[in-house]
Amino acid sequence: MAAVTLEHTDLRPDRGASLGPGDGPTLLVASTGGHLEQLLRLRDRLGPDALGPTEWVTFDGNQSRALLRGETVHHVDYIRPRDLGAALRAAPAARRLLKQGGYRAVVSTGAGIALPFFVAAAARRLPRYYIESAARSLGPSLTGRLVAAIPGTRLFTQYPSWADERWTYCGSLFDAFVPGVPDPSRRTDAPRRVVVTLGTMPDYGFRRAVERLAHLLPQVCAPDAEVLWQVGATDVTGLGVDGHVQVPADKLRAAVREADLVIAHGGIGSALMALDAGRVPVLVPRRTGFGEHIDDHQAMICGHLADRGIAVSREADELTADDLLRAARATVGASSRVTMRLTPSGSATPRGRRPDRTPFVMPRAAAAPRRIG
Repeated sequence: MAAVTLEHTDLRPDRGASLGPGDGPTLLVASTGGHLEQLLRLRDRLGPDALGPTEWVTFDGNQSRALLRGETVHHVDYIRPRDLGAALRAAPAARRLLKQGGYRAVVSTGAGIALPFFVAAAARRLPRYYIESAARSLGPSLTGRLVAAIPGTRLFTQYPSWADERWTYCGSLFDAFVPGVPDPSRRTDAPRRVVVTLGTMPDYGFRRAVERLAHLLPQVCAPDAEVLWQVGATDVTGLGVDGHVQVPADKLRAAVREADLVIAHGGIGSALMALDAGRVPVLVPRRTGFGEHIDDHQAMICGHLADRGIAVSREADELTADDLLRAARATVGASSRVTMRLTPSGSATPRGRRPDRTPFVMPRAAAAPRRIG
């Protein structure tokens, strides 16, 4: 599939007449952070034969511009977690884009950005595929439950434990990773290069983690160790930490690839970044009881990856020097048996009708991918 030139579209102005439904790309919709990281990997995993040409809808930011370089990207205003008002305010933009874009299907991994686009797509009778985040090991998220209520939405989970007649198990992105063989060339007794990334979500700090790490890292690291801190909204005043609200995405990925030790909050995006680099991350879950997130789903991610043997998971207050050294000594390998397939088992099937088990393979477009506007 030919690359599409980078196009950052402002969805607020009226952008002209409709091209008609069904003659254009598949529209991929995801909030920034782990949702975007997952959908990008799902796109690559499924391949062009399944999706055909694609365009993106997400928020404008450091991460999205780095990950989607060379793609056609449409930006909407940021929607905070569980901010249904902001999701509703994005509805006119969703309707305008779908009216003039001629899209063949809409695919999303959430979060709130999915809702206005699925409602608009349903009104135009476009196929809709929702793949629940790998963060949700016990059941669907709020966004998942909301889009499930839209008739005809095809629903997928990355966990077989809660798949049912509506939610189809499609495989997991984490199936791509297995415990690796220790690399003797890496120095792990006293790490020299360390990355700490706590994500960049506004409004939610994680000072407990920074306080604990500021105490532990001098115990395990070499005296001349370099520590890169991405702390997001965390106030690090008085902790002796050179914290950055946001590290440029390319710089952060490069630092993770070179790191002896990676420590992160329990975000999907941060975990995938470390695993892609072959690093076993130390994952520390944010807790809603401390005002660190909207719920405790990060604990699910941390526990699941620890059970797979590809992460070290520990609560912030219980983190030890041994946890850090254990992660530094370990590695992650790539699995040779990875399959993901979006074949519905009857998602949101109306009563009296047979379930639609058609695999997600969109017909190829007659024309090459094109810019809009």
